[in-house]
Amino acid sequence: MIRDIRELTDDPAAYAGELQRRWGGLLSYRYIGRNHGSMNVGPADDTVAVRSDMRDDAGAILLCVFGIASPEGGLVSDLEAVPNPVVHSCQVLDTGVGVTRFEVRTEGLKRGRSMAYSRSLIVDADNPTRVLAITEGQGVTIGVPPQGLQKMEVEPIEVIDSPGLPPLWQVFGGNRVDADTWVLPELSAEVASPDAALHVGPQFVMTETAARSSAAELAQTDTLTGVSSHTMFLARAKVGPFRFVAEPLTGTDGTVAARTQVYDDGAGRKLVTVASHVFRRV
Repeated sequence: MIRDIRELTDDPAAYAGELQRRWGGLLSYRYIGRNHGSMNVGPADDTVAVRSDMRDDAGAILLCVFGIASPEGGLVSDLEAVPNPVVHSCQVLDTGVGVTRFEVRTEGLKRGRSMAYSRSLIVDADNPTRVLAITEGQGVTIGVPPQGLQKMEVEPIEVIDSPGLPPLWQVFGGNRVDADTWVLPELSAEVASPDAALHVGPQFVMTETAARSSAAELAQTDTLTGVSSHTMFLARAKVGPFRFVAEPLTGTDGTVAARTQVYDDGAGRKLVTVASHVFRRV
């Protein structure tokens, strides 16, 4: 079992060491190349270079990439709180075809004793007047770390762009059961947040993967572009395997949607997350 970092709150040195190991080993941000200046040493850089594996079959940027790049929640960093996501939404204004880098402009809206809210504007980094997406989110503090934590050195993952890159669901360990059902294995350090729960990154990737797969089956086409997503995190996903079950829905004017439920099968098949995605036929 992966240890919950909150168990180390009374030992600042042990807490700092464990946070360095966990943050430095977390796959989500390192794999897509998202630097968080609030956590990482070095110059601030809120841009993400777009690779071929971050796009769908029509060349549009995947919703999950926007989600990982702007996880929201309003909490400044894990150095100040032990955050837990509650709600995240994303609306796409521009599919990002041809965009090589995007920039995330995050705005903290409110931060209370336990709840916090933020939103982001995602723009073409080389043409900031081109707005790609807007995201909003809510988070909750589930613990307070010891004082004096410092920003950390994080070794990035160098991913050379090429048409042969594996899909993101494969990188995060996903497997397909059928068009409507996908799974992640038991919780591992690479995909776990410091509080020993499945991180938002793999959840964004796999809910979109399951939704897109089921919607494509219903629409009888793989050429679907993401329009919006909405995710509610109901409980911490702590054990695994994790099962992602999507229900496709037909819309009008070329739209198709899917509602996805995420179950922690190792915790009595507990429902931990629900998400909805809307796609448009291209």
